[in-house]
Amino acid sequence: MNEYKLHLKNTLKLAYPVIIGQLGFIMMGVVDSIMVGELGAIPLAAASIANGLFMFIFVIGLGVSFAITPLVAIAVGAKKFNDCGVIFRQALLVDMVLGIILLIMAYIGADLIQFFDQPKEVVGLATSYGKLLAYSIVPAMLFQTYKQFIEGLSVMKPAMVIVLLANIINAFINWLLIYGNLGLPALGLDGAGWATFTSRMFMAFVLVWYVMQSNRFKKFDVTLHFKSINFKMIKKLLGLGLPSAVQYVFEVGAFFFAVIMVGWLGTKQLAAHQIALNLASISFMTALGVSAAGGIRVANGVGKKDITEVRRAGFSAIIMGGLIMACFGIIFIALRNFLPALYIDDISVVSIASTLLIIASIFQIADGVQAVGIGVLRGLTDVKWPTLITFIAYWVLGLPSAYLFGFILKLDVQGVWMGLFVGLLSSAIMLTTRFNKKSKYIIEV
Repeated sequence: MNEYKLHLKNTLKLAYPVIIGQLGFIMMGVVDSIMVGELGAIPLAAASIANGLFMFIFVIGLGVSFAITPLVAIAVGAKKFNDCGVIFRQALLVDMVLGIILLIMAYIGADLIQFFDQPKEVVGLATSYGKLLAYSIVPAMLFQTYKQFIEGLSVMKPAMVIVLLANIINAFINWLLIYGNLGLPALGLDGAGWATFTSRMFMAFVLVWYVMQSNRFKKFDVTLHFKSINFKMIKKLLGLGLPSAVQYVFEVGAFFFAVIMVGWLGTKQLAAHQIALNLASISFMTALGVSAAGGIRVANGVGKKDITEVRRAGFSAIIMGGLIMACFGIIFIALRNFLPALYIDDISVVSIASTLLIIASIFQIADGVQAVGIGVLRGLTDVKWPTLITFIAYWVLGLPSAYLFGFILKLDVQGVWMGLFVGLLSSAIMLTTRFNKKSKYIIEV
């Protein structure tokens, strides 16, 4: 038992800067939604559609970039420090090329919103906002590459500090451009898009500068002196990263399709969905922080070829994720009427959002366990089975359940959220079972 307490302590030590950083990242969206919500339900609903489409595309890049951390952590655990620089440079090449491709996809994708059968008053705003979000993909991918690299070295705090500073910049530019303060034009929802782009440019520039000038990274050779394209390393990065990307496409894609389904029900339901999902994303980012820390500690154990350490690190992270999310569930129930009112003063929207928070409180533990489950399996470089699990959980079980409850049984937006709970619970059970089986032996990486 003492060993598990030590693992919980060490995981928390790694996790808390990532948690704060992830919360800072999602707080940009929360602040955007609160400030846009003052304009009414229509811009808030438009933000829901555009953000859903953006994340559906951007998670491809996120998933690929996540391959950097376990590979670096394994190299550190095996004391192969020279390999870290090779991983970094090849990952940077892959991520920048991918970032440009995703920018083009997101920009074109914004024009497709008109075919999603959404309320007419929402489509135009969502399209314009979505195109502005597309511009932020390349700087976000640059930031992500450096962030995942230094996290593989168990250096968590710099990214946290940068994201918190970016929040201040984002909120200030929102204030300027959404409402037209200090003589600037009032751009409404588009103003939030420009604020997002500017803050992500800031994040990328500052983190690149920090890593390049810091002495603590010199021994890992983080220079940009490409000697050649290392196709073997690129294959390893893509072999680990692409299945992770597909995992997130399945998961985020399911939630995006849920947004589209809610849009069929009406503008107020869509605005309420955006509020509740925005709040649930805050707790989810906490679980992602634990997931990242658990994955790093599992990967270090793999590098040392220590099965006992791998299992203790993984299960302690899963337990921690579930407990933290349970606390968020209690908060959602207690503040279910207060929190939505921070976004909008439309009583009917607040009422719908408060019922969704009750459902969100129920699925918090499952959401935490499945989020951490993916992370610790990534630490084992196990990505193919989790990809299949994610597909089954969300697309075979979750979304059909959402349609069944929401439309056939006519439970409205609350029924759609019940279907999402089915997907999250299924994913949590299957991923935990997979880690229990896979962690009993260590493969060569």
